[in-house]
Amino acid sequence: MEQLTEVTVQPIDLAAWAPYALEVQAAAFGLSPSEIAVRLHIVGRHALQPGVVALGAMRAGRLVGFGYGMPNLREHWWSTVIEPYLEARGHGDWLDDVFAVTELHVLPEYQGQGLGSTLIRSLCERSGLSRSILSAIDAETPARRLYRSLGYRDLARAVRFPNTDRPYAVMGARLPLLDRAGYSRPANSR
Repeated sequence: MEQLTEVTVQPIDLAAWAPYALEVQAAAFGLSPSEIAVRLHIVGRHALQPGVVALGAMRAGRLVGFGYGMPNLREHWWSTVIEPYLEARGHGDWLDDVFAVTELHVLPEYQGQGLGSTLIRSLCERSGLSRSILSAIDAETPARRLYRSLGYRDLARAVRFPNTDRPYAVMGARLPLLDRAGYSRPANSR
């Protein structure tokens, strides 16, 4: 795996960087202009949530990857959708005292170089919580393989979000996330 020495990961003001983050997400996830417009408002609301952590991967002043998350609240829309799936599988407790990784995207030309791993590790380390939860397309994708390598496991599969055709998986992990050798690192080691 090639290391990206010219890319730095740093905290960003999510509201200010939202338009650039959505450009990255559109390229990585294939969003249409109308989907970007809707998500821009959502990201703006998320930027105001208590405890939100947002990081950007920057290269020469350009955002090439980003991630953000926040402490999960059961009243969040995402939680209300996934709750019945988690409850049905005995994992309802994963909605409490957990850091929800809301978005994590890297431009296609920067994928496969460890940037996604660096972003998610850094987000989770900064969360101050002992568990993390996220959702990903329920298919064997590079993202799912990455999450599994970090210690995430499936909590629910075939989760259906409104207005989406693809099923999702909800995954959870104890923090700190696993390192490349499969060991959990103490939170204060780097």
